Amino acid sequence: MSHGECDRFRLYQLAVQNPVAEIDLIDRIFEERHGRLARALREDFCGTAALCAEWVRRRADNRAWGVDLDPEALDWGRRHNLRPLSTEQRARVRLIRGDVLSVKTPRPELVVALNFSYWLLHTRQALLTYFQRVRALLPPTGLLVLDAHGGPESLRLGTETRRIHDPLGDGFDYIWERADLDPITGRQRCHIHFRFDDGSSLERAFSYDWRLWTLPELRELLDAAGFSRVQVYWQGWDAHDEPDGWFVPVERGEPDEAWIAYLSAEP
Repeated sequence: MSHGECDRFRLYQLAVQNPVAEIDLIDRIFEERHGRLARALREDFCGTAALCAEWVRRRADNRAWGVDLDPEALDWGRRHNLRPLSTEQRARVRLIRGDVLSVKTPRPELVVALNFSYWLLHTRQALLTYFQRVRALLPPTGLLVLDAHGGPESLRLGTETRRIHDPLGDGFDYIWERADLDPITGRQRCHIHFRFDDGSSLERAFSYDWRLWTLPELRELLDAAGFSRVQVYWQGWDAHDEPDGWFVPVERGEPDEAWIAYLSAEP
């Protein structure tokens, strides 16, 4: 693969997303909390809506709404993630270009904001408003699911590289760069680059202006928004000290150099 042949959204989905595993986890959390599976999901900051597409594939009565401000990502998602669905499946998905702080949708049972996307909300007031709107939208047996990351590594500038397998050809390198971080505001600027075996690259394929939210801040804001129960799910480790991808509810985390966690919040 070379720069001229690449599609940045496709590369992102290969490198960053795993909708099957994410829906597996979301289903498990919801069933543990409410004793049944959810049917209606809203994916906030949905980008190409890969999660929405997997959601309607999963069960014949599942419905999904995806909300994002980026028309390019939404259009790509319609062409590449929704078009391969059956006509009946596509009828159960709606993608909406809108602001999660003001958009109106039918009432879901699940709201998810993954890939740290809600970190685009930089202030406590903005994030609190978002959480309040989600809580008001959810039914009493609904659920909000978020992810977060942290650890000392998240405070260091630099790059991390992973080799990604491409089922349609040669692999490529995914490079995550933390380019700037302001300890006073928590604002950070990060980039995703892709590099190919022919020596070409796609620099700054995606760039992010995020606030690095901590778990205590998130739990306090969810509590202030009126959620009745907030649970953190921590990733385990295998015998080789590698992340095993299995997230379990915990009351205390581990001081790892770099960690990923999920949070669930009940209205």
